[in-house]
Amino acid sequence: MFSFTLKVPPDFENSFRLDQYVAFAKSEMNRSKLKACAQSILLNGKEAKLSAKIKPNDVIDVFWEENIPENIEPENIPLKIIYEDENVTVINKKQGVVTHPAAGNWNGTLVNALLFHWGKEAVPQLKEGRTNEILQKRRPGIVHRLDKDTSGVIITAKNRETEKYLGSQFKERLVQKEYVCIVSGRPPASSGDIQTCIARDPKNRQRFKAFDITGEEGKFARSIYHCIACFGNYSLMRVRIKTGRTHQIRVHMKYLGCPILGDKLYGSQSKLFPNATLMLHSRQMILKLQNETTYRRFKASIPERFFEVLHILKKTYPKEVLPKECKKCKAYR
Repeated sequence: MFSFTLKVPPDFENSFRLDQYVAFAKSEMNRSKLKACAQSILLNGKEAKLSAKIKPNDVIDVFWEENIPENIEPENIPLKIIYEDENVTVINKKQGVVTHPAAGNWNGTLVNALLFHWGKEAVPQLKEGRTNEILQKRRPGIVHRLDKDTSGVIITAKNRETEKYLGSQFKERLVQKEYVCIVSGRPPASSGDIQTCIARDPKNRQRFKAFDITGEEGKFARSIYHCIACFGNYSLMRVRIKTGRTHQIRVHMKYLGCPILGDKLYGSQSKLFPNATLMLHSRQMILKLQNETTYRRFKASIPERFFEVLHILKKTYPKEVLPKECKKCKAYR
């Protein structure tokens, strides 16, 4: 990925949108190319839209990828299918699989596998035009995503009508998603309700950070957790998310003082499990499918990596259950 930084002169008097100013200040980066290639744009260290208005002394950071392929190709990649009908495919995504093509991951993604499974042809990629249309071409069938190293339930749409329907269900928060994770540390009580805002970390653009909801930073995020059991200084947790922010559970567990085991971005290396990968799994999803009146529950089996870690924890430490109430937990309930 490439990047460049622009600083708006203190005497700049024109009223420009961000994309207009970038095209004005950097001749080789026109507005169409910016839409197609930009992976992230920061205005004074914060994520910004192309339509944002710039002012004197603003600092603009643009991170972009130029080598976009002509097509997203079908690839014969095995899938663990939980459920399928004429409109949807529900998958138990393996850890390490990227959900959709993006910078640095133009093949080997879930989208490539789905195109092959559905018997579809390669999807030509747009390099100019409206941002939404460009992104839609990269994400056929994708209505929500899981991080690369998060495994578990993900639902995909076989046609545009279903894609719109599922998209509205997620937008209106009518879908219940529950995860399991193993964390380093103990939460303050057996259960709690974490409510914060989440925004990109100004010190590290790859990370996000939780902020108090009384401030103006970021977007509202809510996670409800239940600690199933503790083993020494490790805990097995169940987390239900009420919003769907990027890295939400990972950020909220760190905010709780219990970073997810194997999370190299938000945690530190465990002495007991130095080679652990991200211990986060999308366990189940409850929602109504198109033209149905009752809710369906889709569950993804717990992956082997969880059993391996739990086996060591049970041999090393006694199992403990936390009290339901404690003073520290008041902030999260």
